[in-house]
Amino acid sequence: MTAFIIHNMAPIMFAALVVLLLLGYPAAFALAANGLIFGFVGIELGLFNPNFLQALPERIYGTMNNEVLLAIPFFTFMGLVLERSGMAEDLLDTIGQLFGPVRGGLAYAVVFVGALLAATTGVVAASVISMGLISLPIMLRYGYDRRLASGVIAASGTLAQIIPPSLVLIVMADQLGRSVGDMYEGAFLPGLILSLLYAGYIWIASMISPNNAPGLPADAIGHREEGGDRGVWQVGALVAFSGLAAYYVMRQTEVRAGADFVVLTMSIAVIVAFLSALFNRLLGSQRIVLTLLITAALVGLYIVLKSTEHAYWALLTEAFIAGTVYALIAATIERSTGKRLISRLAEQVTFVMVPPLGLIFLVLGTIFIGVATPTEGGAMGAAGAVILAFARKRLNFGLLKQATESTAKLSAFVIFILIGARVFSLTFYGVDGHKWVEELLLALPGGEVGFLVFVNILIFILAFFLDYFELAFIIIPLLAPVADHLGIDLIWFGVMLAVNMQTSFMHPPFGFALFFLRSVAPKEAYIDRVTKKRTAPITTGQIYWGAVPFVFIQLIMVALIIFFPQMVMHYKHGAVQVDPQRVEDQLKGLAPPPGLGNDLPPPALNFK
Repeated sequence: MTAFIIHNMAPIMFAALVVLLLLGYPAAFALAANGLIFGFVGIELGLFNPNFLQALPERIYGTMNNEVLLAIPFFTFMGLVLERSGMAEDLLDTIGQLFGPVRGGLAYAVVFVGALLAATTGVVAASVISMGLISLPIMLRYGYDRRLASGVIAASGTLAQIIPPSLVLIVMADQLGRSVGDMYEGAFLPGLILSLLYAGYIWIASMISPNNAPGLPADAIGHREEGGDRGVWQVGALVAFSGLAAYYVMRQTEVRAGADFVVLTMSIAVIVAFLSALFNRLLGSQRIVLTLLITAALVGLYIVLKSTEHAYWALLTEAFIAGTVYALIAATIERSTGKRLISRLAEQVTFVMVPPLGLIFLVLGTIFIGVATPTEGGAMGAAGAVILAFARKRLNFGLLKQATESTAKLSAFVIFILIGARVFSLTFYGVDGHKWVEELLLALPGGEVGFLVFVNILIFILAFFLDYFELAFIIIPLLAPVADHLGIDLIWFGVMLAVNMQTSFMHPPFGFALFFLRSVAPKEAYIDRVTKKRTAPITTGQIYWGAVPFVFIQLIMVALIIFFPQMVMHYKHGAVQVDPQRVEDQLKGLAPPPGLGNDLPPPALNFK
């Protein structure tokens, strides 16, 4: 029996951890207790060196001293402040008005806003609860199918896990020993593509069953022009011009990687759209003359900057010039024809979109172009969220107190799990558990493909019982060495697993996104405040069934990442490329010429 335990200590230890977690013990304490108990058992059996335990304080201190993990409280605080600042409410209202008349328009708006909230808050709970409180009653009011409405809200909220600045990506990068900036850049495009897949499912569902996702009636649409026109084409014209201006400016830079280009293009487009709408609203009847003078001044500044070393400032000036030129064109057309090129809807969409998109550039843009580290970007994001809350007159002591307390709780939760994981991994490595896992996974048939298939199935099954923090701290350290041994890029591997782990929020019956939505969805029949009609509640079964199609979509995304790795691997385009042969030639050039003693053996050492 003793020989059996010694030979199978690693699998017994792992099985005991699974049992403790299934019994309901907190993950942090289950990890630490499991590690210490089996550490003492290993010492008694002569399998575990007690000197390993002397390294435990140093490993715990190293965890607490990890600057990368400092980004977690910053991004958490940012998300909680934004949740209470009213930004989500304004976004859902305005984007809902934009898409409203389209079949499934409210569902498209939820996906769109979910992606924006994900790129600004990074907190799943904040996104799901905000959209559940704001958009779910509206969707029920206008006859949306309850399963479709529930699934869209829950799935769109989970985008906060894969679209940067995601908290799980920070933990994933730390566990894999890779840069958080690279992890963010690699995950950005898959997150956007996943949003498009959600929108594609809504389109298919609305085509098959139009009554399940109706468009809003005409009397529910606001922001109209004087003649009754909604002014949607003006929104399209503004977006198209902004995109062209951004493309022209970005063509003059060295930025070619996918995520860098998307974020910086959005940032330049924000400047163009904001200046156009702002001048159109504020400058009044004299805006042609005033806009012309401002444009001329910017052109002069651009010429001065272009002739100096301030290249990036010159590019930024080009964006300002494009915005004033569009405002000038809009003012000229309105003066000559009486038709507005910037409608009320276009203005409203612009002013509502500027804060989140500006925050995206402040956080992600500075990280992607190398100006700030993820921790510094998180600090700027937290400061930006406080400024936005102040601008919306929502900033008060109560808001800051709630956000700070919630941030402290989540940060303590993460650090305790990480400390428990350190204790567990110390014992697991001490009994050669990592060798057992590596030999087991390397022995799988199919090589790299077999390993990826097995790992994804394993993560998908474990996600039914464990949340993403537990998966990241327990499973990832065991899989990463094997993936590295097989030559798999760890950033690509981490993004693929992050998308798979995203299903942990949607798995019935323990998906956290489903719990968050259940907490705000109506449990009993109620009287709608607008229609005054009795509205049926949403059952737990409807929420669960609504999540199932989106779980399959997330698995499709995992397959797309495997078959099209370039959507993640583009992060390498901006890396510095080193030619080993060129380095070797340069080192040879530093060697002293023959005859200066380099061909003589080194003198003998005298220790007397």
